[in-house]
Amino acid sequence: MQVYISADMEGVTGLVGAQDVQAGGQDYQHGRVMMTEDVNAAVRGALTAGATRVLVNDAHSTMRNLLADRTHPEAELVRGKPKRMGMLEGLDSDFAAVLCVGYHSRAGALGVLSHSYMGHEIEDMWLDDQPMGEIGFAHATAAALGVPEVMLSGDDAACDEATAWDTQLVTAPVKYARDRFSARLRPATEARKAIEEAAAEGVRRAGPRPRPARTETAATLAVRWQSATVASQLEGIPGVGLRDSRTVEVTGPVPQLYRLFGVFMRVASALTDQQPYC
Repeated sequence: MQVYISADMEGVTGLVGAQDVQAGGQDYQHGRVMMTEDVNAAVRGALTAGATRVLVNDAHSTMRNLLADRTHPEAELVRGKPKRMGMLEGLDSDFAAVLCVGYHSRAGALGVLSHSYMGHEIEDMWLDDQPMGEIGFAHATAAALGVPEVMLSGDDAACDEATAWDTQLVTAPVKYARDRFSARLRPATEARKAIEEAAAEGVRRAGPRPRPARTETAATLAVRWQSATVASQLEGIPGVGLRDSRTVEVTGPVPQLYRLFGVFMRVASALTDQQPYC
């Protein structure tokens, strides 16, 4: 059984602020250790439940956060960028399950380090008019590829957002949001035990659980940007239209939309120089 892990950082055990998760931050190096240990817990759980191969994708920011020499020796690691499929690079229908480690709630939610991909630059996102962020887009894309997402770790807001997409998904809350940059933390040992147990349970459920059928059904992605400049530039991409001066929309199969959204972010990054979490 092949298991895929997408690892973000904002939802990692103990981390609450930009200094914890941004390269150059005073606590970033410690954050990397914490992220690596959360991922290792998920790997252990997957292996315990019968995984024969575990592929981990470093999915945060520069995508060079996980410590390769401290990552579980039985896990393969995809590291660095650019990646055509970004946070889901390497995922295909050969995998039996997706685990999301260290994820966070979407822009506008009162969760720890909540945002949707680009700090405050993206104000909101929708898939077929359903509000979503990184959790929803990953879930929908994995399902379209025929792979069930079975487990997620993060703060309580992220876990609640995940189960709103899929009530069968197993979650491991590692902290409880007090506000966007504060939380009540579970002890690290306890949090990693919860991750390991949730990963094992999710992978076990993936065995008998009916897999979603791979689909090319079209959906509509809409993204509302802080800047009208970004929207006006993205309108130049064939198939992309404007809902209003700051909101773009495009229709297509979900995996194609996920890849195209990566192009959206590269365009937006070239047009803006503001740091996230401001």
